[in-house]
Amino acid sequence: MEKNKEIILVVEDEDIARKNLEHILVKTGYEVISVNNGKKAIELLQSTSIDLVITDLKMEQVDGMQVLRKTKELQPYTEVIMITGYATVDSSVEAMHQGAYYYIAKPYKIGEVRKIAREALFKRQLQLENLELKETLKRCKQISSIVGQSSTMIEVQKTINQIAPSDINVLILGESGTGKELVARSIHQRSLRSEKKFIAFNCGSFTEDLMANELFGHEKDAFTGATKAKAGLIKVADGGSIFLDEIGDMPLTMQVKLLRVIQEKEVLPVGGETPVPVDVRFIAATHRDLKEDVEKSHFRQDLFYRLNVITIKLPSLSNRDGDIPLLAYHFLTQKCQAMKKNVQSITRESMELLCQYTWPGNIRELENVIERAVALASGPEIQVGDLPEYIRNLSVETYRRHDSEFPTLEEQEKNYIKWVLDKCDGNKTKSAKMMGIDRVSLWRKIKRFGLEPQSE
Repeated sequence: MEKNKEIILVVEDEDIARKNLEHILVKTGYEVISVNNGKKAIELLQSTSIDLVITDLKMEQVDGMQVLRKTKELQPYTEVIMITGYATVDSSVEAMHQGAYYYIAKPYKIGEVRKIAREALFKRQLQLENLELKETLKRCKQISSIVGQSSTMIEVQKTINQIAPSDINVLILGESGTGKELVARSIHQRSLRSEKKFIAFNCGSFTEDLMANELFGHEKDAFTGATKAKAGLIKVADGGSIFLDEIGDMPLTMQVKLLRVIQEKEVLPVGGETPVPVDVRFIAATHRDLKEDVEKSHFRQDLFYRLNVITIKLPSLSNRDGDIPLLAYHFLTQKCQAMKKNVQSITRESMELLCQYTWPGNIRELENVIERAVALASGPEIQVGDLPEYIRNLSVETYRRHDSEFPTLEEQEKNYIKWVLDKCDGNKTKSAKMMGIDRVSLWRKIKRFGLEPQSE
């Protein structure tokens, strides 16, 4: 579908000047509406969506400043360019203070008008894109605590809504930093247990003895220093949900004890003789391949099947097409509130770099990058210079040509594949995974582009 032309409103009371300006803009490719006084301009602004207003300053009855103020009142994101043959420092300062994008003195050059009009329209487009992203983000938050509109995340949210009301155990799979705990919390919040506690426990952070003590609790005098009984986290979560993160790192002997808790719905505190009944929902997560761990006898098969009633697989951030801008603005809002800063947006160049990056650390890495950028930002926008050097260098490493400003799509693909292979030290399996394609497809592309290492 052909994109609609931008509409420019020209307000000029001199016939020749108005027709000349209209001719310049139409020839450039814009749709132009021209009027000979400020009153007609304001009437149009009340009924017609305008992308840019170019107005003379000195006009009878309704002057350019009145048109400017009314434009900002009726259509806040429409930019205004002032043109006048009576340019003064005071009038230009006042125009900019009232929100004018630019102030051009007559006589002007055709190239100057085209350039400033193009830049003003680009600014409006960027503002509208930012506004749309924020509105989409607001809708996402109303529907779910999980931010994302990619097809894979829509499926994840659909699964969450389907399984949340039941009491079945859930296993969440995904790389580190993909938001596994957030999914677990979302399941709990939508369940019939939402009024009770949600307890999160990382199985990779404790020794076996400490893990047993934390999860199952202990009786008084169970060990040196146990001066009083302590309820374990599973008992604390009674009636609610317990989230066991990195379950694949749990020692085999602890897996046996956990299996008994799931089967018998009771927990035996350390040093205790009488089991304590518990009613909890188990949600587990891991970045490991548990099926492979079962085959290697690193994870108990019976526990795997107990936990793996429903599996939710989270995609890496690089495979969530379109979600990076949403997440970036989500974290921008969060970090600005935390730091009490007023950073409103992310420049297009910065967002393009964020979307190009492969994010090996996934959502957690993106959050850290935005937090750093907000801390460094000195104005209302996150600039390229606020991003880490390894992201800033992406534009140089992957998409720049020496002989032309615009590389072909085939050249971009070739350069990108070469760059990923270099980053992965030639490892084709890892490179294919980073690019979201299978190894055979990568091999064909390598052969087509002549990227195979030459034999000496």
